[in-house]
Amino acid sequence: MRLSLFAATLLMIPSTAYAHEIWIERDGTGAARIYLGEPGEAPPPGGDPEFAKLQKPKLLGADTSPVIRRAGFLEVAVPPGDVRLSDDAVFGPWGPKDKREGVIYYARAGRQEATAALPFELAPVATGASRFVLTRDRQPLPNTAVAMFAPDRTKTELRTDASGVVEVPATRAGRYLLVAAARDDRSATLPGGKVDVVHHITTTSFVLP
Repeated sequence: MRLSLFAATLLMIPSTAYAHEIWIERDGTGAARIYLGEPGEAPPPGGDPEFAKLQKPKLLGADTSPVIRRAGFLEVAVPPGDVRLSDDAVFGPWGPKDKREGVIYYARAGRQEATAALPFELAPVATGASRFVLTRDRQPLPNTAVAMFAPDRTKTELRTDASGVVEVPATRAGRYLLVAAARDDRSATLPGGKVDVVHHITTTSFVLP
């Protein structure tokens, strides 16, 4: 059976890393809830087994807010507007000594701002839009796989067009999550040490009223 390109990309990452994403959930202007887990599955009681590795995500514009550890997620008060974070310290490097690999996670909640502020991000083309542009270092990524998880956790595989834009078929009320992945075959230094390959995983969540 042929794998989808999105699944094939994630299979380049070890099982614990590729099966996990970081995502943010927010209701209205309330606190942000930060999760580490598998968005296609209901979280187990107390959170994902790897949740303890989610320690200090870097929130844009909310670095001074205290982060509270709840059962299965982190909670932090954030200003009004979209919420963004990155985290390069969840999983340490893996692989043989001459080909070490690492992963950096990015996450966003909301679609008020039609701009990208993270190095790897899915941003709406307009406020509240159902079309999103996938950018890497502010440059659109054409023909790239994007996974959509619906409010009932069902997964739909999508793809950006020649302009890096993906149309999201969100029709039911509830929370949606978009996921994309990319790979850099170049050396870098992460908190866990030097690596030769960096995997990037980005998520964007939004609520359809």
